[in-house]
Amino acid sequence: MKKLLLTFILSGFLLSCGDDYLDQVPDDRLTFEETFARRATVEQYLANIYSQIPSEFAQRYTTTENSGPWTGASDEAEYVWGFHMGNFLNIGDWNATTQNVSNLWSNFYRGIRAASTFIEAVDLCQDCDPAIISQYKAEARVLRAYYYYNLMRSFGPVILLGETPIPADADLDALGLKRNSIDEVAAYITSELDIAAAALEGVSFTGNNAGRMSTPFAMAIKEQTLLFAASPLFNGNTDYADFIGQDGENLIPQNYDVNKWKTAADAAKAFIDKYVPNTYSLYEEFNEDGSYNPYLSTRNVMLEDFNSEIIYARPAGVNYFHYDVTPYHLGSATEVRGAGGLSVTQEMVDAFFTSNGRSIDDPQANYVADGFSQFQAPYDFTTRTTYNPWTNREPRFYVGITYNGSLWLNRDFGNIITKTWFGGNSGRQAGTNDYPPTGYIARKKAPLGDRRNNNRSLPMLRLAEIYLDYAEALNEYDPGNPDILTYINLIRERAGIPEYGSVELEAPASQEAMREAIRKERRVELFLENTRYFDARRWKIAEDVFAGEMHGMDINARSEEDFYNVTTFETRVFRPQDYLWPIPQDELNANPTLVQNPGW
Repeated sequence: MKKLLLTFILSGFLLSCGDDYLDQVPDDRLTFEETFARRATVEQYLANIYSQIPSEFAQRYTTTENSGPWTGASDEAEYVWGFHMGNFLNIGDWNATTQNVSNLWSNFYRGIRAASTFIEAVDLCQDCDPAIISQYKAEARVLRAYYYYNLMRSFGPVILLGETPIPADADLDALGLKRNSIDEVAAYITSELDIAAAALEGVSFTGNNAGRMSTPFAMAIKEQTLLFAASPLFNGNTDYADFIGQDGENLIPQNYDVNKWKTAADAAKAFIDKYVPNTYSLYEEFNEDGSYNPYLSTRNVMLEDFNSEIIYARPAGVNYFHYDVTPYHLGSATEVRGAGGLSVTQEMVDAFFTSNGRSIDDPQANYVADGFSQFQAPYDFTTRTTYNPWTNREPRFYVGITYNGSLWLNRDFGNIITKTWFGGNSGRQAGTNDYPPTGYIARKKAPLGDRRNNNRSLPMLRLAEIYLDYAEALNEYDPGNPDILTYINLIRERAGIPEYGSVELEAPASQEAMREAIRKERRVELFLENTRYFDARRWKIAEDVFAGEMHGMDINARSEEDFYNVTTFETRVFRPQDYLWPIPQDELNANPTLVQNPGW
């Protein structure tokens, strides 16, 4: 019998993330029956399945906490540290033997396999009442579907393992494991989420249950799965005409189906109709005089724990992010001193709108490309001499970007001005290995207090993304539908910029113009929220926006005056094969009939 070498089966009959994940009896592990006989150990097993949920606040080390390289591998940003996987993707130095590729694949399949074991075995629990068993089964079902969703958006068509857990001594030939088509994968994920959403209806997902799987989370991931299936990468992509499964079927459908966009739009609207405004609403803050404050609204939506907009957040987790986005601040207290090593590209800086809601290349944007003026940022208490391209930008710009001369958020240790030019307190000379390679530091989601304080929720999904998903899908299926403008404008209104179709700003006049407007809005609103990498790939524009020269300020200039010259910091690579991650080589070695992704 051929030994089954697939990673998700080698982990053993129980989920293996270390030998001490369950209570132990002396010199022995609990038996399978003992594990599922008691509620306490059942809950420990379920918690271990939860542990596979990605924490994207740990991206510096890539697959730590199941995170990915999404931010540094997109045109949003650059990590200064060479070990970050995004840096390897950006120069094309990765393949099917790359360890992080295998880690991401195997970690999610461990979660899938453990969830299947749990669903089948939890009925053995002797002190669980039927309602708890039903709830826990449904939670495991959502988790399993969510892990397939994560695999699908990286690897495309993946292997559906089925409902029955696979024994450790199974034979590959007998199992006949194969890659399922993208339509089969999407159908399975959405079907599982429908079942789980119905079972979790009425189960609390707030308070002590915050961070658990829920009906709204299941409905949201269903909608996003359908959005992927409708997008150009997976919907009639003739580049994959020769991408054939083991049974001779196309793994990516070759005929474009506009109705997939309708299905995605309907799923997003179902979420909105069910939960807005009584459960979720766009987060807003107001000044003491009652006037609306768009800067605080767009900043604190990512900082206020489990606020009205957050659909899902991890209650806590490994968080390297605070160090990554806190500038070096040479000579300052530890509380306000980090690395500033997550650096924003000039391309992303330029994507933010001006204060009148227009792109900087719009003749009516009132954008000034050089020079300096006195300007007061919305987080500052005074005006400062500021490079003109950074003045009069929309509130989300000041939420997202720490630029040279910015006042730092934490003022408990004085008014620290971040200086990112070569000789500045956060520049290359001061930080040596900790500095922003573009001269800009990511600011969004940065803590307001001690950067070492990780006692916060880690937001993963919020209502604004659902609104933008809905507008995108609706524009592809029913261009001109008034809901498209309604939901984009809700985002822009909250951001404090003119709405499309207002006196200040004309509405996009065609489906193509609206598509571009939606994509621009997504890029800005969802900056640093791990969507851009996937958006550019599913839209099939990654070869245009991820490849070629990437720019920033001249961080090597010895004078602050010369720092303001835009320069190329890297020439990046994105190849056709990079749209889908390679299936790990060890999986292909274990199952030689498994089909590899094109180009690998």
